[in-house]
Amino acid sequence: MQQNTLTEGPIIKQLIKLTLPIMGTSFIQMAYNLTDMFWIGFQGALSVAAVGIGGFFVWLAMAFIILSKLGTEIKVAQSYGAKDYERTKSIAATGVKMTLVMAVVYAVVIFVFNHQLIAFFNTQNALVDQMSETYLKIVTFGFVGLFLNQIFTGLFNAVGNSRTPFVFNSLGLAINIIMDPLLILGIGPLPEMGVSGAAIATVFSQLIVMGCFIYAIGVQGLFIKDFTLRVPIALARVKEIIKMGLPPALQSGIFTLISMIIARLIADFGATPVAVQKVGSQIESITWMTASGFSVALGAFVGQNYGAGHLDRVKAGHQKAVQIAVALGLFNTALLFFGAKVLFMIFIREPVAVLYGIDYLRILALSQLFMCVEITVSGVFNGLGYTQPPALVGVVFNVLRIPMAIYFVKVLNLGINGIWWSITLSSVFKGIISYVWITVLLKEKIQPEI
Repeated sequence: MQQNTLTEGPIIKQLIKLTLPIMGTSFIQMAYNLTDMFWIGFQGALSVAAVGIGGFFVWLAMAFIILSKLGTEIKVAQSYGAKDYERTKSIAATGVKMTLVMAVVYAVVIFVFNHQLIAFFNTQNALVDQMSETYLKIVTFGFVGLFLNQIFTGLFNAVGNSRTPFVFNSLGLAINIIMDPLLILGIGPLPEMGVSGAAIATVFSQLIVMGCFIYAIGVQGLFIKDFTLRVPIALARVKEIIKMGLPPALQSGIFTLISMIIARLIADFGATPVAVQKVGSQIESITWMTASGFSVALGAFVGQNYGAGHLDRVKAGHQKAVQIAVALGLFNTALLFFGAKVLFMIFIREPVAVLYGIDYLRILALSQLFMCVEITVSGVFNGLGYTQPPALVGVVFNVLRIPMAIYFVKVLNLGINGIWWSITLSSVFKGIISYVWITVLLKEKIQPEI
């Protein structure tokens, strides 16, 4: 049994120790995309747009992953904190099997209907559509790895072992970094493959990481001693997992669908703004990947302590994590606002695209503090088992982005910047409301029991 309890000891030290590898893993996930964007950028804005459009359906996959991953992660953390190890193993095995089934079904659907899915964006550019379809077909072969790597990462994080996922995902990133320029640009005897090369590199690295996880769990026993998948799926566990995972999964799915609609609105301004939004969102992900690291760590910390009945540590962990989130949010605001041009030109150097990119990053910079707070406190909600509030806040204000964007563009005549402002303002509202809600919940549900 791996002894990684979070129910005793210095809170800040434990949070930082758990968060840093999780944050590193999150940045590795971001770095996959940034690496692709960097090398694809040499192919031009149309290639970047193609990868961005195809990437929406990789992003949509996260909704299905979250359905099993988050519910499994919460229940594993709570049962592990309560030292009910048999229940921990039962929940974990069920979650992994659910994830595998969803991966196969999702991959088949995306592969079969890729043409119709890409056509939704109406890019009015046959080359972009063709490259998008090619990219999407190839990445479907890596969906099993994508799904399973996420659930395996969640299992290790839940028991306080965030180092192992970090090591494995770092290996995957290293492989992707090496393969990207070789396959995209065709260095040496290798042919230039463009977006196909980016897709192949991603699929190969994901499958290698999956193999590492399977070996570590099945052969080395690094998760929990005597853990095995050779047990029937427990329907009671499936219900528990879905109950916890459904609200954030719906939030993630709706968020992705809304983002697709927003991308459709952006496409009315041409292919270049589509590429700008793709690159800009990857740069901006510095904030939400950082905050997500704290959120996941906080979820495991809160889950274990809540399961063990240590409610005073729940409140203290929340307070300290929010303080860190505020500091990170302010730093990222300054970074995106003042470094907009330098950051954007790393990926696209075409003058018109750079001007669009500077506006995007500076407008979005104003929401970074609020985004950090929203994502961080969602970890407290999740650890307590209250997954509905952050999902509700996210869905409501993400849906509002569409009418806000239309109003800003059509009525206020802000052009493409009107879409960027709709994203920023919705993030500000989400951050404020999420913080107020968790403060009230902790006061009502936790404090009276101490």
